[in-house]
Formats: sequence, C-alpha cells, structure tokens
Amino acid sequence: MHIGLIGGIGPAATVEYYTRLVGAFRRLERPLELTIVHADVTTLTTNAAADARDTQAQIYARHLAQLKGAGADVGSITSLGGHFCYAETEAITPLPLVSAVTPLDSYCVARGLGAVGLLGTRQVTTSGVYGQMPCTRTLAPADPDAVHEAYLASALAGHCDAETRALIFAAGQEMIARGAEAIVLAGTDLGLAFYGHAPGFPVIDALDVHVDHLVALAMQPA
Repeated sequence: MHIGLIGGIGPAATVEYYTRLVGAFRRLERPLELTIVHADVTTLTTNAAADARDTQAQIYARHLAQLKGAGADVGSITSLGGHFCYAETEAITPLPLVSAVTPLDSYCVARGLGAVGLLGTRQVTTSGVYGQMPCTRTLAPADPDAVHEAYLASALAGHCDAETRALIFAAGQEMIARGAEAIVLAGTDLGLAFYGHAPGFPVIDALDVHVDHLVALAMQPA
C-alpha cells in the first residue's frame, strides 16, 4: 500500500513520521511506498483558531489530490490539531482518508485506560480531540491557554526550551493528580518537549499510535 501523508504541520513531526515509517518497514524487510505533501502550519493554525473548517478542508482536498496523483492509496493528516475539520475533509476527499484519532481511541480502550490527560492546542484539549475519542474519557489541562501558547511556540520554532518543557510537564503532572492514568501527546510536535526527557508520568505518543496503525494497514492484503 502506498501511504500518502499531509505533512509540514509541523515540520518536526513530519521528520518523525518519515523516520519511524522508514524504520518500521526496514524491520519488516518490506519496501516502503510513501509520498509526503507539504501543508503550511501557519495557515492551519489560523484556520483552526477561526474554526474555518470548510476552508481548511478545501486545502486538504487539494493536497489529497496531489497524493492521489502521486499514486497514494490512502491519505492521512500528520496533526491531531489538524483533525478539526476531519468530517468536512472526508466528505470531499478524492482519496480514502485515515484518521489519526480513531486508532488512539482504540489504543486507550484496549489498554483499559479509564481516563487520559491531553496535551496539545486549546482546541484539541478542551474538545476531547474534537469529540473524536468517544470511548475514552479525556481531561484538559487546568490552564489550556498556557499549554496552547507553549506548544504552538515550540512547534513553530522547531525546538523546545527548558522553561517551556517545564510548563508542559507540570501540566501533565496536574492532570495525573486529577485522575488521568496516562498523558496523551495530542500534538505531534510535542516530541520536541518529551523525546529524550523523563516527565515522571506515563505517556502515550499519538504519533507512535498513528504510525503503527499506518504500518498495520500497509501490511494488509490489497
């Protein structure tokens, strides 16, 4: 199966997707068929903040048409925040669309998690990933605006400083104190804060779950 990704939202996460998919297929000793099209992260964040769902869906549809033209069998968005217009995109996509959120919901259920905390943009955390995790109870940070600003600053800059990391880790600890059994990195660029660092609480990386799902799909018979 030829995987198509809408990347660039943000660039650091796109590199992680590419690296992990290459590694997974190498371990499986299978050839990787992959095309990544670049979307603009600033445009996405502007449209998400304005809840401009139809506008962003049209942008996605153009990118999905590019992926189809390149031979992709499926397309997927490399941003949980970018799923705010998933239904609108699914209605007009020229290519089968694979959600990054549905596998995350299933992952939590399979592990018997009663509640998980969400780190990411304000829209993602306060909406329970836009209501697309119906089987899992989610908690938002006590100060979703502070986490939102810290996360976006890191994502747009492509790096995370110590002060920002401390703020994000503290938000995760606070949700654990309120009953979250694990913290979901519900922003694919949160690896900038977490990779190589021990936050002191259980973490579920949504990017990992999404990559594993894409690999499993690709291994299915045509």
